[in-house]
Amino acid sequence: MSKKTLGDSNVLRKIFKNSIHLLSFSIVFMLACVVSYAQSNSIKGKIADSSGRPIYGVSVVIKGTKTGTSTNFSGEFVLNGIIERSVLVISNIGLETQELRVSPRQASINITMRAEAASLQDVIVTGFQRIDRKKFTGASVSLKAEDIKIDGVIDVSRMLEGRAAGVAIQNVSGTFGSAPKIRIRGATSITGDNKPLWVVDGVVLEDIVNISNDQLSTGDPNTLLGSAVAGINSNDIESFDILKDASATALYGARAMNGVIVITTKKGKSGIPVISYTGNFGVQLKPSYNNYDIMNSANQMSVYAELERKGYLDFNSIANRSNAGVYGKMADLIKTVNADGSFGLVNTPEARATFLMKYARANTDWFDILFRNSLTQEHSLSLSSGTDKAQSYFSTSFYNDQGWTIADKVNRYTINTRNTYNFSDKFSAGFKVAGSVRQQNAPGTTTRRSNPVEGSYDRDFDINPFSYALNTSRVLTAYDDNGGLEYFRRNYAPFNIINEVANNRIKLNLVDVAVTVDGQYKIKSWLNYNFIGA
Repeated sequence: MSKKTLGDSNVLRKIFKNSIHLLSFSIVFMLACVVSYAQSNSIKGKIADSSGRPIYGVSVVIKGTKTGTSTNFSGEFVLNGIIERSVLVISNIGLETQELRVSPRQASINITMRAEAASLQDVIVTGFQRIDRKKFTGASVSLKAEDIKIDGVIDVSRMLEGRAAGVAIQNVSGTFGSAPKIRIRGATSITGDNKPLWVVDGVVLEDIVNISNDQLSTGDPNTLLGSAVAGINSNDIESFDILKDASATALYGARAMNGVIVITTKKGKSGIPVISYTGNFGVQLKPSYNNYDIMNSANQMSVYAELERKGYLDFNSIANRSNAGVYGKMADLIKTVNADGSFGLVNTPEARATFLMKYARANTDWFDILFRNSLTQEHSLSLSSGTDKAQSYFSTSFYNDQGWTIADKVNRYTINTRNTYNFSDKFSAGFKVAGSVRQQNAPGTTTRRSNPVEGSYDRDFDINPFSYALNTSRVLTAYDDNGGLEYFRRNYAPFNIINEVANNRIKLNLVDVAVTVDGQYKIKSWLNYNFIGA
C-alpha cells in the first residue's frame, strides 16, 4: 500500500471519529433540551366566580404531586412543572372542586368556579347534623333564602308564607315583632301550644314570652314579644329547612312536636373581600272609607232623627248611659248651667236642631286623623372575606318604620359577625356573635276576655286605631270649634282617641345578644365529632 493510501485512511478515520463525537453531542443536547422543556414549563391562569369576580386563595395542585400554588387577590396564579397529561385540581371551601387536564403547550387558562349546592339539594340540615337526603327518612322541605325573600318583608317568619307545602302562616297582626300563627301539618292541640320550634345554626331559640293560641287571636300586647326571630336580619340567612314529622321530635324532644324550622346563616368565603349592600324602601298608604260600606254622618243623623220622631230615643236614658255620643253630649249641655246662669244649650227644637246639624255635617274621617302614609326603609351592609385557613362574615342593618298609625313607630338595629378557623384538615372551629336592638311604640291595650255565656269577647280598654276608625261613628268629631280636643262620654268618663293614644302606649326597648362557639373534629373519613355552645 502506498504512503498516499495510508494517509487517506488516517484522514478518514479522524473525520469519522469526529463525526461520531459530533452526533453523540447532538443527541445528548437534544435529549437535554426535551427534559429541560418538560420540567420547566409553567402555566398562568385566572380563577373567577360565576359573576366574574376574581377569587382569592383558591388551591391549584398538580394531581398526584405536591406541586401547587394558590391565587392572589386578582384571582391569578402561576404554576410550574406542567408536563404532558398533567391534571390540575382546583379547590376551595364552599366551591365545587374541579379537575382540568392541561398541556405544557398551554400558556394560560381561565377557570370559572361554581358554588357548592349540595347543602340544599342533596343534604338536609337538622340543626344537629347534615344528612344525605337519600338517607333521611323524615318529611322535610329545604328552601334557599334568596329564592323566597320578598322585598319589603322584614320579619323572617313571614318570608315562609305560601312557600312550603303543609306550612300555613296567618298574620293576625301587621305590627312588627308580633308573632304570626305558624302551623306545620295542621294543629296538634286544641288549647295547647301549636307553634313550631326555631333553630338557628344549631341553637334553639327560646321565646321571650310564651304566647297561647287565644292570645295570638286577641291582639294581646304580649304578642309583640312573641316572635323569636324578629331580631334576625333576613339578609344574613342562607337557607331554611323545615322538619315536619316525628323525626323532629326524635331530635329535639317534645318541644318539636309541632315541627322545627332550621335556619342556616351565611358564612364567610375564601377570596377577595366582597361587600354587599341591600336597600329596601316601601310606602304603606293609609286606609280609606271608600273601601268600606259605612254610613257617612248625614245618613247616620237622619236615622237618629227618624228614631227621635218616632219616640225611640229616650233622653233621660241617654243621659245616664256609660257610653254616649252626640245625643249624650246634647243632654249634658241642656243640663249644664253656666256661671252667668245661662244653660249650655237651650232646650228648644231650634237650638237642638242647630246643635245636631253641626255633627250631621262633620263626616269625620277617622282614618285620616289616626293614620298616615308610612315610609319604611331597610339598609343592610355585609362583608365576606377569607382564605383557606380562616373565613369571616360581618353584617349590620337598620330598619325604620315611621308608623302607619299615630301610635306606631319602629327602629331596629342588628349586627352579626361570624368567623370560621380551619386549624388543620381535621379540626375547625367557629365563633359567632349576633345582636339586635329594637325600639318600638304601639298603642296601649289589654287582652280580651271570653264571655262563654253570651258567646262574645270583652275588652276593658282598647284604643287600637284601626278598630276605632272602623267602628266609631263619623258623627263624632276629634276637635271642637276652637281647635281643641273634643270629648265624648265613654265608661262614664270623657274620651278622646287622640288624647288616649298620646298618653297610653306601649314602649318597647329590647336588646338581644347571642354568642355561639362551635367546633368540628374529623375522627375518620366517615366519622365527625361536632360540638356547639351558646
